[in-house]
Amino acid sequence: MTEVEGRQVLGPPKSHARRWVPVPRFLREDLAGQLACRAPDDFLFPSQAGTAMRVNNFRRDWFDRAADAADLPGLVPHELRHTAASLAIASGASIKGVQSMLGHASAAMTLDRYGHLFGDELDAVADRMDAARADWMRTERQQAPVRRLASEAD
Repeated sequence: MTEVEGRQVLGPPKSHARRWVPVPRFLREDLAGQLACRAPDDFLFPSQAGTAMRVNNFRRDWFDRAADAADLPGLVPHELRHTAASLAIASGASIKGVQSMLGHASAAMTLDRYGHLFGDELDAVADRMDAARADWMRTERQQAPVRRLASEAD
């Protein structure tokens, strides 16, 4: 559900593509409880009348109060999108995973907006190369000695 020029529109997002959003296990139980008594087409967070909640009503009745209670006055819902992207990146998500989660048209778009959160990974790359070399060396030592060809023995 979106609002376009004050009118509610039920349908796909602006990209007209379905989007899958990862839901961490720690939220699944709470969401399952919310969904238990609802029909498949019901809204997860409806208005008091059971219809889609309008943005301004959601902000006034729920979001702004919750933000104030969390000592985050002035927080806007769109900032939660940035928080989700930041948490995904901090959790080790790939740029392609974050792109998919946010519905960006390209990984370049995601990198332009969130690239600074990936930081300088050169030290991590060097560490992974060291680990790979250690694995390779350990494997080489565990293998049986290579037999020399008869022509090499001469």
